[in-house]
Amino acid sequence: MDAESTQVQQAQLAAILGPDPAPFETLISHLMSSSNDQRSQAESIFNLLKQNDPNSLALKLAHLLSSSLHVEARAMATILLRKQLTRDDSFIWPQLNESTRSAIKNILLSSIQNEESKSIIKKLCDTISELASSLLPDNQWPEILPFMFQCVTSNSPKLQESAFLMFSQLAQFIGELLIPYITDLHTVFLNVLNTSPSPDVKIAALSAVINFIQCLSSSNDRDRFQDLLPSMMRTLTEALNSGQEATAQEALELLIELAGTEPRFLRRQIVDVVGSMLQIAEAESLEEGTRHLAIEFVITLAEARERAPGMMRKLPQFISRLFANLMKMLLDVEDDPAWHSAEAKDEDAGETSNYSVGQECLDRLSIALGGNTIVPVASEQLPAYLSAPEWQKHHAALIALAQIAEGCQKVMIKNLEQVVNMVLTSFQHPHPRVRWAAINAIGQLSTDLGPDLQVQYHQRVLPALASAMDDFQNPRVQAHAASAVLNFSENCTPELLTPYLDGIVHKLLLLLQNSKQMVQEGALTALASVADSSQEHFQKYYDAVMPYLKAILVNATDKSNRMLRAKAMECISLVGMAVGKEKFKEDAKQVMEVLMSLQGSQMETDDPTTSYMLQAWARLCKCLGQEFLPYMSVVMPPLLQSAQLKPDVTITSADSDNEIDESDDESMETITLGDKRIGIKTSVLEEKATACNMLCCYADELKEGFYPWIDQVAPTLVPLLKFYFHEEVRKAAVSAMPELLRSAKLAVEKGIAQGRNETYVKQLSDYIVPALVEALHKEPDTEICANMLDALNECLQISGLLLDESQVRSIVDEIKQVITASSSRKRERAERAKAEDFDAEEGELLKEENEQEEEVFDQVGEILGTLIKTFKASFLPFFDELSSYLMPMWGKDKTAEERRIAICIFDDLAEQCREAALKYYDTYLPFLLEACNDESPDVRQAAVYGLGVCAEFGGSVFKPLVGEALSRLNVVIRHPNALQPDNVMAYDNAVSALGKICQFHRDSIDSAQVIPAWLNCLPIRSDLIEAKVVHDQLCSMVERSDMELLGPNNQYLPKIVSIFAEVLCAGKDLATEQTASRMVNLLRQLQQTLPPSTLASTWSSLQPQQQLALQSILSS
Repeated sequence: MDAESTQVQQAQLAAILGPDPAPFETLISHLMSSSNDQRSQAESIFNLLKQNDPNSLALKLAHLLSSSLHVEARAMATILLRKQLTRDDSFIWPQLNESTRSAIKNILLSSIQNEESKSIIKKLCDTISELASSLLPDNQWPEILPFMFQCVTSNSPKLQESAFLMFSQLAQFIGELLIPYITDLHTVFLNVLNTSPSPDVKIAALSAVINFIQCLSSSNDRDRFQDLLPSMMRTLTEALNSGQEATAQEALELLIELAGTEPRFLRRQIVDVVGSMLQIAEAESLEEGTRHLAIEFVITLAEARERAPGMMRKLPQFISRLFANLMKMLLDVEDDPAWHSAEAKDEDAGETSNYSVGQECLDRLSIALGGNTIVPVASEQLPAYLSAPEWQKHHAALIALAQIAEGCQKVMIKNLEQVVNMVLTSFQHPHPRVRWAAINAIGQLSTDLGPDLQVQYHQRVLPALASAMDDFQNPRVQAHAASAVLNFSENCTPELLTPYLDGIVHKLLLLLQNSKQMVQEGALTALASVADSSQEHFQKYYDAVMPYLKAILVNATDKSNRMLRAKAMECISLVGMAVGKEKFKEDAKQVMEVLMSLQGSQMETDDPTTSYMLQAWARLCKCLGQEFLPYMSVVMPPLLQSAQLKPDVTITSADSDNEIDESDDESMETITLGDKRIGIKTSVLEEKATACNMLCCYADELKEGFYPWIDQVAPTLVPLLKFYFHEEVRKAAVSAMPELLRSAKLAVEKGIAQGRNETYVKQLSDYIVPALVEALHKEPDTEICANMLDALNECLQISGLLLDESQVRSIVDEIKQVITASSSRKRERAERAKAEDFDAEEGELLKEENEQEEEVFDQVGEILGTLIKTFKASFLPFFDELSSYLMPMWGKDKTAEERRIAICIFDDLAEQCREAALKYYDTYLPFLLEACNDESPDVRQAAVYGLGVCAEFGGSVFKPLVGEALSRLNVVIRHPNALQPDNVMAYDNAVSALGKICQFHRDSIDSAQVIPAWLNCLPIRSDLIEAKVVHDQLCSMVERSDMELLGPNNQYLPKIVSIFAEVLCAGKDLATEQTASRMVNLLRQLQQTLPPSTLASTWSSLQPQQQLALQSILSS
């Protein structure tokens, strides 16, 4: 900068900071300017002041805020001051000298007393609260709390309200510092809520009370505030009685927050509180918004399951009233002509906000309370609606059935007959909107109550839907019937669906030619789903259907037809996958030509075609396999582009006035994180998720053929392991990790990696594995944690010895972390089970959450198994570190699944590390022996398998335990239900373990008894891996003419021959080819060497079909 302009600038700064306030006020007004140039110039001057002279800047702002005549300037000064004084990047408080600090504190406190503008007072409260919350912890503003108490007890409503607003914020920021004042606060709150004439003061006090209750960690402290609840509720009812609904709505929003975070605070007075809320919900004179908030309060309480499990189920009379109220809201639907014309998409023509709130709340209520509570209420109220003459009532009952199905799944499945009758009778109703609602219910029930509904009622439901497709007077009903076919067939086996295909496909083809686009689209999605569910059975319709589909693909080029064309792509690709490559190959080429030309054209960003096209390409690849490779260069660039889309995010502060308006943009989703409100464009996220899923599909399908793309795909997907805006994106990225590694490894092995060698696989592994471990460390969702562990395990299997010690170290540390986190989640659930209202339904839900947890443990076991198999004895130092985490899993208090996993880890250790593992036998064998007789068959199986391993590799360490092991195995083998499907795997493994004891510890057993007993258990038929081992062992014993096996005078020979016969007749299942040919040789030798009479009696002991099979095997 030249000297002259520096001088100009300094003169400017001097003027701004000079005694005349005008230049500074002008600068501040320029910061709000709509002209970009003026604003950015003002910003750079402001920042210069901040760097060069923070004291003067702060004082100038404070002065402006206390003395300017312009409201905008005072407001802006308050906001700017708050920004400078709060702890973030631009925090200037530390740079201010003592006199500036003290001046600012004083000006803030005097301004709050003198300011008249409500909105500025609110902003001042924000500024003071933020500053106080950073100063109070070090006692740097001793005057503030006495000042606030003084305001609260003053007779100025304005000051009272300000003080409560500040208390409310301090309770959020530094609540623990207010706890010493709990008695004073309680008195003040009670006094104001009971006596203040000002609604604004009461609302501010209510907000402060609610925030304060939330910051109290001890329930005794919270209980001291119980006596405020009647006054808190009175704030609401008085506002309503005096017609101040805006105030009432503020109070309701605060109470809803309390219901969500501290539901048990309301428990003792729940009858009064919920009773008042239902009265508000039922009061027809009130605004809808107020009534909806009262309903939201009750639903929030029902949903507060983690904090107050079961509490609302104890109030059946209220649930019944709430349900009745929601049913009434569903009646608020008009017969809008737009619905009948079915031109546009307006599915919701004629629906009101009452109707949609009613619908959403029925769904939430039934999910929160479950079927045992909701179904009796519904059964009591719905019949009157179904039999009423008004179509709206009949319609409401059907909508309600569809809404409660998800939450009432188990109970409704038990009463399917009633439910299905209710809905199917309504298919005949004279009013088309009722018929639509009946079809809608069948669609929803097919999803929520499937596959039971499909299996038991296909013969009634499918014909009903087929005839609804003939309702040409009501295209919306036809289209909906087609979509219900989609829901029904998604939960259907090909066998169920095939008998109906002729009729359904014929009707859907007619609908494809309908003039209404909505009907055509419905038919396309239904055809796609029917093809997908019937698979090769769809081949006979292929020649009739495909020409129609191709015609739509080629001709629907108009903007208004975009969705139609997109659905045609989906349908073609699903039909292609169903009928298979041979049938589809020729058409596939034409379809891909069309897709390629579309891909080259410019599409608008909101065009649905993109996402449908991404999926269609991937299905075509699955169908064509390696023959798809030539198209990859067309498919991949746009796919990568979609996968790399940046989320379209807008961030505003949660309390800002310019909220993101949700109503006008369907595709915006907002979440509030701390004090920020984040709005995200969901269509972008969905396209991104689809693209990531497709990348995963290609890598999985093409294996080494995907190699050329790895270098672009890996850097795209690895960062998305931590993409917290969208679960589907993370899941897809996680699943892709092992696929990419596998592709690279295969390409190197098959020599098609452009000269790269194993170093490349190691580089990729070094990139992927640590990223997965780090993502796992931060993953908030339990299900995705399990997916990540699963993917990590696959990666370890592929990378094997390419992993270095530091990576193994980080994996082991992460496993400790996963086990610890999982145990603490379980402890939290156990705490929940102690709640006073905990009931059977809550118990069910806890069980489901704990099953998710088992999935995590399962994967931990798999990973440890992989590490042990890969590194063998060199992994043992790590194993020793983990043993304190794994030992508790053997405990009797743990679930069967955890015990099984713990045993499998030890089995792997003993099998893979052999001598090196002997030092663990003392610790683990007593557990293993006990687990052989566990009540869970899976635990028994793992334990008896482990005994076999220890018998094989344990040598002298195992010898002293042989007797105990035999008696444990004996219990499993002789169990009366040993061969039942649940127990047979444990039985087979016990027989195998017994065989190992016979083989490796013969000198420690009474072999003349034990070996025939073992022989008597053969052949084993269920565990095909163990069967091959055991039958091979039998073969070896016969080959060396084992005396104890053949028995005195060869008396066990017929048994051995019949075992051989059964094993040979079973094909490749029960023996390897090598074992089978040794068996055939042994049988031929016996034919030659045995006396004819022995041979004849042995032969006659076989079943006739075995004799025939053996003759043909031996003669061939």
